[in-house]
Amino acid sequence: MGIRLPGIIPAKQILRRSLAKGMNDNLSKGHFTVYVGESQFKKRFVVPITYLNHPSFQHLLSQAEDEFGFDHPMGGLTIPCNEDTFDDLTSRLST
Repeated sequence: MGIRLPGIIPAKQILRRSLAKGMNDNLSKGHFTVYVGESQFKKRFVVPITYLNHPSFQHLLSQAEDEFGFDHPMGGLTIPCNEDTFDDLTSRLST
């Protein structure tokens, strides 16, 4: 019997899709690519899969699901937030 975290299930589906498309070919094991930004031009970030366990990151994934569903325009996981906000969040998760 396992514990299900609702915010992680959609992220796993998105990650499988981007891996299948070859979007993460040059990444270290245990990392994935996200595209962040509120404008047409988004910045690419490589983040550790462990971020999927953090409630703050799950909240961002929830926002991405609300805005994009599973149709991400960049082909990988797209997170609709300001780059500075994302940098701030990930710097806190890294410690």
